[in-house]
Amino acid sequence: MKTVIINGVNHKGSTYHIARMLADRIGGECTEFFLPRDFGEFCVGCTQCFKDHESKCPHVEKLAPITQAIDEADIIILASPVYVYHATGAMKVFLDHYGYRWMVHRPVEGMFRKQGVCIATAAGAGMKTTMKDMADSLFFWGVAKTYRYGLAVHSASWDGVDETRRTKIEKDTTALARKISSRAGKVSPGLKTKGFFHIMRRLQKRGWNEADVKYWKERGWDGKNRPWK
Repeated sequence: MKTVIINGVNHKGSTYHIARMLADRIGGECTEFFLPRDFGEFCVGCTQCFKDHESKCPHVEKLAPITQAIDEADIIILASPVYVYHATGAMKVFLDHYGYRWMVHRPVEGMFRKQGVCIATAAGAGMKTTMKDMADSLFFWGVAKTYRYGLAVHSASWDGVDETRRTKIEKDTTALARKISSRAGKVSPGLKTKGFFHIMRRLQKRGWNEADVKYWKERGWDGKNRPWK
């Protein structure tokens, strides 16, 4: 299996260590990226990715290595510490560039066979909203199964996390890795994802964005074809 980790900060704190621990327990090949070091460009709102093609994005070349890694991965791990009850700005900036991949536009077929994990840590609270920031994109990309793991580590650094919590993290990541591995190669989207896809299918049949309509027709999604089959 191939795993890609997108870290919402450059430093290797508690969130990074948990994500890496999970990836190690899953096994296989793992590729990591750190934001904003590996990508930190703000979306300029030109809408070219929607109206024409994603290749028209002014940042497409800088984003290409991460996009390729995501497309080749079986598991996508989005990891962000809590910043004012939400994901980091760098993570948001990164996810903004994939709006064209949402099901309302041009979702990538392979996403419907992938698993995703959203990881968030804080000294205190805010993990739920932070994980939702990332999980929203995974859902609308069409990722078949998404897991969430949030934990209050009661420390501002990994070195300060006590043994009790480290033991819990080890047990939790081991159990989560087993679940992910057991579904490898046979994961399928749930009813919520399929239901939303069908709503978008009806929207595309009516047609409101030429680039999207063409994309769906080419894949037969406006007919009987489905990306998870």
